Amino acid sequence: MFDNTAVLVVIDAQNGFISDHSAPAIPVIASLVDRWQSAGGDVVFTRYLNYAGSPYERLMRWSKLKNSPEIDIAPTLAPFANKATAVVDKTIYSLFNEEGDALVQQRGWTDLYVCGLDTESCVLKTVVDAFERDLTPRLISDASASHAGQQAHDAGILVASRFIGSDQVITTSDIPWSALTSMSSTTQS
Repeated sequence: MFDNTAVLVVIDAQNGFISDHSAPAIPVIASLVDRWQSAGGDVVFTRYLNYAGSPYERLMRWSKLKNSPEIDIAPTLAPFANKATAVVDKTIYSLFNEEGDALVQQRGWTDLYVCGLDTESCVLKTVVDAFERDLTPRLISDASASHAGQQAHDAGILVASRFIGSDQVITTSDIPWSALTSMSSTTQS
């Protein structure tokens, strides 16, 4: 059931992760965030920030997402991020760095609806970390994608199904909007 314990988490929808493969997810995410915020729900955006000497650079030889415009939230989503409950900057895969973990605890969120980029890495790690914290994660598959392509996205969905349960992998049409709408009307009273 949706109430103030639910949050929509948009993972790393940043210019540096947008490719021909992941770009189609951006309007889906925008529509989802717009509807969620319009109903009065909490939304958190994350931004991955790489740095010199990071494990990604040292071990994977991957040195992208260090500067603007790569680190910037996608332009379509930037207005929503400006109205978000929080934007959490991170140097790890997951939302659950010190700031993100504290935010989830302080706000009392137990139901995390997670979408964004990339399904097989940061989205996957966030839902698994939520699961291991005894929270209820849901990976929104049609609002997630991988800049590496459909095969990588599908791999992330498969692993998530195994790690957090196949019922926890949903689509935007599975979100209980009527419960969210009733939450909005009761919080505005």
